[in-house]
Amino acid sequence: MNIYVRFFLGYFLILGLAAWLVFNMVLEEVEPTVRQVAEETLVDASQMLAELAATELAQGRINDGPFAAAVRKARERTPAADIYGIKKDKMDFRVYVTDARGAVVFDSENHALGADFSQWRDIARTLRGEYGTRTTRVNPDDAFTSSMYVAAPIFHHGELIGVLSLAKPTVALLPYIVRMSDRIRKSGVIVLAASALIGLLFSAWLIWSIHSLIRYARDVSSGRKATPPTGGGRQFSELAHALELMRERLEGKQYVEKYVQNLTHEMKSPLTAVVSAAELLEDPLPDAERRHFAALILEQSARLQQIIERMLQLAKVEQLQRPEDSQLLDLGELARQSLASRASALQRRALQAVIHAEGSFPCRGDAFLLQQAINNLLDNAIDFSPGGGVIELHLHQQAGKLILTVSDQGAGAPEYALSQIFDRFYSLPHPASGHKSTGLGLPFVREVARLHGGDAGFDNRAQGGAQARLEIPAS
Repeated sequence: MNIYVRFFLGYFLILGLAAWLVFNMVLEEVEPTVRQVAEETLVDASQMLAELAATELAQGRINDGPFAAAVRKARERTPAADIYGIKKDKMDFRVYVTDARGAVVFDSENHALGADFSQWRDIARTLRGEYGTRTTRVNPDDAFTSSMYVAAPIFHHGELIGVLSLAKPTVALLPYIVRMSDRIRKSGVIVLAASALIGLLFSAWLIWSIHSLIRYARDVSSGRKATPPTGGGRQFSELAHALELMRERLEGKQYVEKYVQNLTHEMKSPLTAVVSAAELLEDPLPDAERRHFAALILEQSARLQQIIERMLQLAKVEQLQRPEDSQLLDLGELARQSLASRASALQRRALQAVIHAEGSFPCRGDAFLLQQAINNLLDNAIDFSPGGGVIELHLHQQAGKLILTVSDQGAGAPEYALSQIFDRFYSLPHPASGHKSTGLGLPFVREVARLHGGDAGFDNRAQGGAQARLEIPAS
């Protein structure tokens, strides 16, 4: 079971248990609450009816006077009330009145006239000057056959002369209890569903943050360009920046060690040539040989300078995680500018250059770095093209990428060299001069391409010659 499922289940179980406890407590309180509200209403009604019945009870005509007639007519009413969606079409109350001894002198249902109710809790407590109420079941085994009774004392000239008890069957309250319980259950389901959704989203956000860190660590370990993730909250951002700082320090140390070794190795040959030529120049030499060795020193010095400049360029690009000066560019326009800047080099070798770029090719990136990358591809094609040859630049868009290819008509690269062509300091002799380049041009092109989210490639053409490729995302 992965951490995503574990986290979600843990969250949902805790929340579900808490919600169940809360809603269970609320459901248990529904019926008592409805009863309490109904009892409060019965208290008001019983007190008012007791006041209305006082005069007739004192006169001894409570059972056949206006009070009894009004109660009977009220019981015959059909209110046709719609109480928040619950229909009420009949009156469901009962009123009985006892004298000061607890004997029933009026009963709205005519069931208990003359009966002794002095021992019923509602009557007995009221006669003692206390609050009298009771709940009694007709069928002891059925809770819904019970009725609530609330009694009120009847006074005449300040003397207690009887008790009026107002009753309401519990079954009349059942629709309200059921409706409230149903609403609470539905609300509980909605709350649990919403909680589950929130839990899913929160778990997904947490797992996304963790996976962002994992992807970043994998990209770093594989040597790909990677930007530390900033989402996931402050703690995740701090962890990502700590990893980034650790990566930079480790890479910086390894980078310096590696480049010192490479630079030492590549500078050894031209330095040896310079030192040897300088030692020979200390002896008397013919003018022709002196000029030859002086030219050799200049040539090797220029090579040293070129190696240092190219290494500085490559080192800068390799240390970047994203383009420093990103802007909207037209790759076709950059290619045309590069071609124009190499016009004199093309003329010296009697080379022709043709560009195939229909329309615009928008991309986002660093104009200087992309220009340098295209210049390197052109320089490479010029160095390995035969005199009078043609260099072709093709630019097209495919699957969301801009692809620039630079083709020449030279001999191409040997099969054994194709897998090493992008390695630092790996180079092949130029056909025209027999000299090697710095071996840093194509690695620079690949680093620039990867910095922009693309890549670079190199292969031999079936019809002869080589083809270098630069790919970057289209904008």
